Amino acid sequence: MVLADKTIKRLLRTREIKIAPFDPQRLQPCSYDVGLGTDFLVFDNAKGSVIDPEQDNSKLMRKIRASRKDPFVLHPNQFALGVTAEEIGVSDSYVCILNGKSSLGRLGLVIHATAGFLDPGNSLRLTLELFNVSTMPIILRPGMKIGQVVFEQLTESCERPYGSSGLNSKYYKSKSVEASKMHRNYSE
Repeated sequence: MVLADKTIKRLLRTREIKIAPFDPQRLQPCSYDVGLGTDFLVFDNAKGSVIDPEQDNSKLMRKIRASRKDPFVLHPNQFALGVTAEEIGVSDSYVCILNGKSSLGRLGLVIHATAGFLDPGNSLRLTLELFNVSTMPIILRPGMKIGQVVFEQLTESCERPYGSSGLNSKYYKSKSVEASKMHRNYSE
């Protein structure tokens, strides 16, 4: 069941969900508009010619820090990782789902390919898998509304929240943009 605005506010007070910083103006009827963070990772094509998911690919990426004065420009067919400006968290009884904004989608911006789900028990800055499907560059400014999150309640609290031992929770409580850690699945 998707949570309504009144329920989101109540659960923020009881700390069963977290949105920090929280701006009441960004609360929608059943979602919250999240902002864009300042840090991005892009593939540096000069450093490699192939991506192997079984290898650590973090060295193939370089970090870019953007600002309102010096925004990040996402070029046509370019992929970049980013994060939300807010830290989003859920207790062991809730999940959070990230969705794009319709107005940005109409400009050709995709904000996530597969990382649109926050597991129960985790709290982090959500990863944005940014991709420009348009034919023109898109300017992305830190703080701009980049997506929306919805919260759903589980049928009961989960037995092993994200971060529990044995779960291989690679991105537990991540506070910055991070490259893929898929290679850890093969080294364990």
